[in-house]
Amino acid sequence: MDSKLEMDDYSHASLEGDMSIPGASRTNAPPGAPDFNTLDEPIKETVLRDMRAVGVKFYHVLYPKEKSSLLKDWDLWGPLVLCTFMATVLQGSSVGQYDGGPEFAQVFVIVWIGAAIVTLNSKLLGGNISFFQSVCVLGYCLTPVAIALIVCRIILLATQSSLLFFLRLLTTTIGFLWATYASFIFLGDSQPPNRKPLAVYPIFLFFFIISWLVISHN
Repeated sequence: MDSKLEMDDYSHASLEGDMSIPGASRTNAPPGAPDFNTLDEPIKETVLRDMRAVGVKFYHVLYPKEKSSLLKDWDLWGPLVLCTFMATVLQGSSVGQYDGGPEFAQVFVIVWIGAAIVTLNSKLLGGNISFFQSVCVLGYCLTPVAIALIVCRIILLATQSSLLFFLRLLTTTIGFLWATYASFIFLGDSQPPNRKPLAVYPIFLFFFIISWLVISHN
């Protein structure tokens, strides 16, 4: 009987545990830090914080001066939003006769597979940047091309002429050059100095193909 009680006590003791998360102690938190971790954070605060972080990355792409912003805290939310938006706008009409525009899945595949190929090329050349960091940078640097797409769609609302086509071409070219320049600013230092041209060419080609989809869309 005593042995049975001892076994029961042992089983109850073995089932007892500590639900605290290692390293989540708040006693070591820096002064001024919130008294809750991200697991206890309200969903609204989490969403707003992530949206602010995405907005800051968009700003750094449009004003590419601070290099570590996209590399330090990378994410794929911004690239996913941009890719979905561009694929939705560029897709061909599903009503009536096929208008020659790319399908949603085609744009999606071009963007993500293209970014993966450019990243793989960067890694093979000896780049000291992770795979997802490079994909994050290339995705966020689509922002100027996406803005050019919006402007071109607005221009297409008017009756087309040679002047309007020139404006579309100029807008798309500026977006293409801006995207390529921003990518080089963020990714250039991650490549060996003697291999930078080999790393820049696939980036140039990647944004050129997407820009071609923008200018050819009507």
